[in-house]
Amino acid sequence: TAANAAVALNKLLQLSSGAVYSDNGEVIEFDVKSRAAELLDIVKEASHKTLVFVQFKHTIEIVEKILTDEGYSVGVVHGGINANKRAQLFDQFQHPLGDPQVLVIQPQAAAHGVTLHAANTIVWWGVTLSLETYKQANARIHRAGQTNKCSVRSEEHTSELQSQSTISY
Repeated sequence: TAANAAVALNKLLQLSSGAVYSDNGEVIEFDVKSRAAELLDIVKEASHKTLVFVQFKHTIEIVEKILTDEGYSVGVVHGGINANKRAQLFDQFQHPLGDPQVLVIQPQAAAHGVTLHAANTIVWWGVTLSLETYKQANARIHRAGQTNKCSVRSEEHTSELQSQSTISY
């Protein structure tokens, strides 16, 4: 049935992100050491701040821990964070020398109407099935006022974007 297919697809997306909810609601984590090492390399090499888009709340917690364990200041935005807290976090992030250095974001919680050009690097931790969400989330750094070359990184590909050009996929 369509419902069963949707559940199976959601489980596959969770699996590809590094953790799955079991039938009784427990989080089962998988080994993400190689992906974590790549993420840390990207954040270290970024010339400015970094956005990391992560689909699932349980995986957001994993990514946040990976980054904080390495000494990065991290802000987290997901559907459970109220609008005032999000706005405050976005304002703090926009200060070039302030914290946090990295925002870990559930794409649906910040894909529209937010300017985050203090960052020039985006990392997609997992896959999103929505092309609109992907494009809109990537456009958070490619906004008026961005003067730096922008980079979008994912497991599937890396694309280099010039701040004067239009994002197109």
